[in-house]
Amino acid sequence: MAKGNQKRAGGRPRAQSLLERYRPIDGVVDEMVDASGSPRPAWRSFIDALDGLGAERLGQRFARADQYLRDAGVYYRVYDKAGANEREWPLAYVPLLIDEKEWAEISAGLVQRADLFEAILADIYGPNRLIEKGILPAGLIAASPEYLRPVAGVRPASGHFLHMVAFELGRGPDGRWWVLGDRTQAPSGAGFALENRVAATRALSDIYGEMHVHRLAGFFRRFRDALNGMAKESGGRVAILTPGPLNETYYEHAYIARYLGIMLLEGEDLTVSGGRLMVRTVSGLMPIGVLWRRLDAAFADPLELKPDSQIGTPGLVEAIRRGTVSAVNALGSGLMETRALLSFLPRIARELQADDLKLPNIATWWCGQETERAHVLANIDSMVVGPALSTRLAFEDDGATRLGLSLSAGERAELVARIEADGAGFVGQEAVTLSTTPVFVGGLLEPRPASLRVYLARTPEGWTVMPGGFARVGFSLDPTAIAMQRGGQAADVWVVSDRPVERETLLPQEHDGFTRTMPGSLPSRAAENLTWLGRYIERSEDTVRVLRAYHVRLAETSDPDMPLLADIRDYLEPYGIDVETAIPLGLIGTLDSAVYSAGQIRDRFSPDGWLALKDLSKTIHKFANTVAPGDDATRAMTVMLRKLAGFSGLLHENMYRFTGWRFLEIGRRLERGIQIARTLSRLTGSGAPEGALDMMLEIGDSVMTHRRQYPVQAGRRTVIDLLALDPLNPRSILFQLERLKAEIGMLPSVGGEGHMSTAAKEILQLNTAIAVMEPSDMSAKVLDDFAGQIGDLYNSLAKAYFS
Repeated sequence: MAKGNQKRAGGRPRAQSLLERYRPIDGVVDEMVDASGSPRPAWRSFIDALDGLGAERLGQRFARADQYLRDAGVYYRVYDKAGANEREWPLAYVPLLIDEKEWAEISAGLVQRADLFEAILADIYGPNRLIEKGILPAGLIAASPEYLRPVAGVRPASGHFLHMVAFELGRGPDGRWWVLGDRTQAPSGAGFALENRVAATRALSDIYGEMHVHRLAGFFRRFRDALNGMAKESGGRVAILTPGPLNETYYEHAYIARYLGIMLLEGEDLTVSGGRLMVRTVSGLMPIGVLWRRLDAAFADPLELKPDSQIGTPGLVEAIRRGTVSAVNALGSGLMETRALLSFLPRIARELQADDLKLPNIATWWCGQETERAHVLANIDSMVVGPALSTRLAFEDDGATRLGLSLSAGERAELVARIEADGAGFVGQEAVTLSTTPVFVGGLLEPRPASLRVYLARTPEGWTVMPGGFARVGFSLDPTAIAMQRGGQAADVWVVSDRPVERETLLPQEHDGFTRTMPGSLPSRAAENLTWLGRYIERSEDTVRVLRAYHVRLAETSDPDMPLLADIRDYLEPYGIDVETAIPLGLIGTLDSAVYSAGQIRDRFSPDGWLALKDLSKTIHKFANTVAPGDDATRAMTVMLRKLAGFSGLLHENMYRFTGWRFLEIGRRLERGIQIARTLSRLTGSGAPEGALDMMLEIGDSVMTHRRQYPVQAGRRTVIDLLALDPLNPRSILFQLERLKAEIGMLPSVGGEGHMSTAAKEILQLNTAIAVMEPSDMSAKVLDDFAGQIGDLYNSLAKAYFS
């Protein structure tokens, strides 16, 4: 490789290019350059384009990608000593480039491997001929926690055990790709691969557009259509089963569900009735025909599998046994991830496919066999040794897998003794030297170890391979540092052609038919969270309005003991709002609860809405450390009101007007009715201090309206008339009840067609009662009673739709 500065004509030095300053690691295969330092074909024009941008512009481009990921809320949950924390998605800005001819070879090898795994699972959970012939040890299979006896002999309803698989690849010193590990349980990362692509193209859109990179959308469209086809055959719906928001890849579950238009469910959303898997919706139980599970199989059914599972659905195994639901992938398919099985695959391939593996896996020896155990012990210094039944890759194990060369004499002797005593519990594997790929560091490209994760999906035409995937890239030269839980990065993968590629999308073709999804499939848990999101946002707004009115007067008088301010303190205290703190913890907690409720329904929440809500949370937490009571707090509350109004407006204007929106709206109207009634009762009561009526109009955002409507100074009757009885004032109690009557009346029937629900009857009675009242009838007790009755409406709704 050229070194030093070359000179332009005229003698001026020319700045070195990124390629000239790149220093591959001696003896390690590099993805960007060959052994002579020359760029590989797929990389040449890419590096030239990067050079054309320059380090400064590249930094700006990559900052744009980071900003997109932050705005989209892409995160990965990391578990460490501090607990579970959300980590911003660590994008390695430079994609891994692979020529389409090489990709075709990789794809052929992986399709062969996926077919082999399907045949192995069909045999293990069927006739067991591999064990009968002595090709697979019965003890190894029986000992694996991934072998699930309750599904032995069960043929999947779809006819296949595997529908979505992933393989972890690494390029070895000989330049060939090798399989490092298999993902057949519930492969994660496909959604992150999509986000990598979006972020990378945000930064390098011009380069991407010129390089003929194969698109990813077609892969997902074909898999979505395959799932929908399976569901249609069974007369049910497609759903994704997630362990919940605390799972490390929950963001991806929600993203994929939103991207493909599939319901995202948790175990508690499901029940088994009459041998069918059903989802609890606001319209009653509805059948699920295809369940794309994203949790480990053992947790799927506490009745027959892991009895202490809190995230599964009792009876799921029985529904699968009856063939009424297809699991993607089949329960028990995680068995193929077992590390020890790698040692048997070459022989099994010859037995079942009469062929050698086109894409070999890393050399593995199971120490449960005498010859293999002796080989491992004799060559332990050049191997990694780990648990035979582990389903993790060697570099993912936290100390369980040891590199023989790194062991002290005592550690080595201890490990040898353990292998000799319990050989079946160990495997030896060839130590991996991963190839490197360039990362952008401080304006330069530097090599880092990388592995490649590739996804395959089953369609009616056979396996389709995602033309890309994502690469896990180390943050240092330590190969164990590529694991995401250890700070690794993720790079997009571009499969590059030398000619234009098809521009595929998720959208149907003009000649394709379509059906509009029938209403009523909103899961009960989602409806409940939408309702509480509406309530928490409205409660936050009401609290902010009261606090702003309080701090305006505190700034004017500097006397916190004046009767009106003391009265407000006493009013707010039972609700956990301490006005002596400029930003009360109770307000922060309410907004945090709104974020939590929205987090439970990320698949139904727009990215813009989520960004606005997170901005609200970030703002209130920032104010908590910087704002002082009085004028400072007044300005802070005004900022919060603007952001709350922006968030509410975003939802009101952009959400599709159907069942989910109705529950959100019901939550808002319930809470606003309760808060207005309570505050009116306090500030219009007989003992209300001077200035209370003006404060009530300010809190109710009705000062200007009152001046226009009533040619007199604010009095108790005019304030109550405007804020309780005016059907045109969006802040009045009657307005909330009118909206509640309309929205509750349009909810799915729960008592049979033609029958009013309990909630519908209650809101009709409430609405009628208040509509015929006069201001003089609205005593403090009557207002408090109305607040309680509006609150009771929620209980009736919960009983009908959430239980």
